[in-house]
Amino acid sequence: MKLGLTLLRLVVGGLFVGHGMQKLAGKFGGGGIEKTGQAFESLGLRPGKTHAIAAGVAEAGGGALLAAGAATPVSATLLSGTMITAIRTVHASKGPWATNGGYEYNLVLLAIVFALTDVGPGDWSLDAARGRTRWGTPWALAQLGAGALGSVAAVAYGKSRQAPEPAGPAE
Repeated sequence: MKLGLTLLRLVVGGLFVGHGMQKLAGKFGGGGIEKTGQAFESLGLRPGKTHAIAAGVAEAGGGALLAAGAATPVSATLLSGTMITAIRTVHASKGPWATNGGYEYNLVLLAIVFALTDVGPGDWSLDAARGRTRWGTPWALAQLGAGALGSVAAVAYGKSRQAPEPAGPAE
C-alpha cells in the first residue's frame, strides 16, 4: 500500500473540492456564483455565471473524484483544464511566483494531477478496487492535452460573447 499517494489525493482533491465550493456556494470565503461570475466577466469569460458554474463543478467534482481515486484521467482532465485556464487568464502575465500573483501554485497542481495520472492513484483507491488501470504516461499526456483543449475552447467561447450592455437609469 502506498499511503503517500492516498494522502496526496485526499489533500489535493479535498482542496479542489473546497475551491469549487467557493465558486458554487460561497463557502470557505468564496464569492459564490454571482461574485465569481462577475470576476469571470471582467476576465472576458462570458457569460460569467456559466463559466463560474463550469469551473466550480469541474473543481468540486474533479477534486472529489481525485480524492476517491476514481476515474483518475477524467478527474485530472477537469482539474487541468481549470488550472490551465487560470494560468492563461489571470496568472501568466505576472510571472511564475505566487508572491507576485503568478502561476507557481497552479503549475504545482498541474504537476500533481499529471503525476497521479502517470503513476496511478494507488492501491487505496476506487480505481484500484474496481480493477481499473487507466493510468501511465499516455493517459497523463492525454488528460493534459484534453485539459488544454478544454481551456482553449472555454476561453475562445467566453471571448466571443459580447459584454452585457450597462444598465440604463431606472424609470
